[in-house]
Amino acid sequence: MIQYILNNKLKLIAIHILIGYLGTFPLFPKIYGLVCLIIPLIVIFSSNNRNEEAFLFASYMAGGEIFLRMIKGLFLYETGKYGVMLFLVLGIFLGPFKQRFSVHYLFYILLLLLGIVFTQVPEGESLRTNIVFNLSGPIVLGVCALYFYYRPISKQQLMDGLFFMLLPLFSMITYMYFRTPDLKEILFGGAALAETSGGFGPNQVATAVGLGILIIAIFLLLKEKLTGYIYLDSFFLIYFIYRGLLTFSRGGLFTAAIALILFAFFFILYKKMSVQVVFKYALILGFFLVAIWVYTSNITGGMLDNRFTGKNAAGIQKKDITTGRIDILAYQFINFFENPLGIGVGNGKYERMKSHERLTAASHNEVGRLVEEHGLIGFILLLLLLIVPLINFFKANNFQKAFIIAFYIMWFLTINHSAMRVALPGFIYALSLIRITDIENDLIDDK
Repeated sequence: MIQYILNNKLKLIAIHILIGYLGTFPLFPKIYGLVCLIIPLIVIFSSNNRNEEAFLFASYMAGGEIFLRMIKGLFLYETGKYGVMLFLVLGIFLGPFKQRFSVHYLFYILLLLLGIVFTQVPEGESLRTNIVFNLSGPIVLGVCALYFYYRPISKQQLMDGLFFMLLPLFSMITYMYFRTPDLKEILFGGAALAETSGGFGPNQVATAVGLGILIIAIFLLLKEKLTGYIYLDSFFLIYFIYRGLLTFSRGGLFTAAIALILFAFFFILYKKMSVQVVFKYALILGFFLVAIWVYTSNITGGMLDNRFTGKNAAGIQKKDITTGRIDILAYQFINFFENPLGIGVGNGKYERMKSHERLTAASHNEVGRLVEEHGLIGFILLLLLLIVPLINFFKANNFQKAFIIAFYIMWFLTINHSAMRVALPGFIYALSLIRITDIENDLIDDK
């Protein structure tokens, strides 16, 4: 089954475009959600994870979780996270590879749970929901890290995993197309738009679209076959960028752009490309980016320019282009200094409600949430998360560095604007811990 999918990429992309259309109908989403859980379990059990099936299906679920939430295909809201963890845990115990467990990440998970001790919620609020909402994402990261820590993954297996991650993003893009009203009827302004994001949160949708842009661009740079036709691959890349711009959510696109620039930098070093070749490709890319921007800006009546330059609908520069995120982050660090042991999991929102700062929103910044709610332990956990992938990075050759830094930056920037509401950031982080094999240059020294 897996090999059939990998040998028929274009056919599978077409099927997932159809899935995106079917997602607009009432009954299909729940059926699709069940299939996304049942088939992976059957394949992982039957194959004993001999060919990294757990990695492939966890990639699919991580890439598809936002789409499944959009179409209400999940019976439980956190099913996507549970699915990713379940597939990888099964892969650890069933697979032939003798997992090299990291003590770092075992302690990371245990120390995260300590924050529950200080958790107190107002009357009428659910303690369980509060804990799950805030801890499920970080725990997914811990489980994924246990699976991928220094795990040898061949270049081909990695590209296959990225392809599996991309498939449900084709469905999501298609669903967004059918759920978006006539663009002439949309009132574009200075804020992110649910109308152009499939009726879902633009921040998370733009993050997923940004991931799609990064993956397609990586396939093009490596000259790997996606559809089998370079012009069709390029069209998909252009369309993903266009749909990402239409969400008016900046974080996901900026994150993808920075991750892609760093990937390209180390890949160019690895391939030892000449300045002339790099300049030629940069010129072609720049032309298409400007063309996409001008086209999209015209459709939105110039509001795209205002949005990405931090202006409101009237063209006046906003005082805070982060839409309140900086104020929340500052308040979180104040809480950290006043409560060095932490205020408890999920208590940040309620502490802000008690204050006179009118900052009642849940944190979009996982860094701030960690130090505020977990105190010094959270600060130590943050250092651990930042340092371990860098050790892997400095041991790598330039080809490996290209992937490691792209995954690492994608994770770090995402958790700073979108926290860890979904499994995707934690899963992407864990990919920065792998050891990519089967490439021309010397492999990482396995010590």
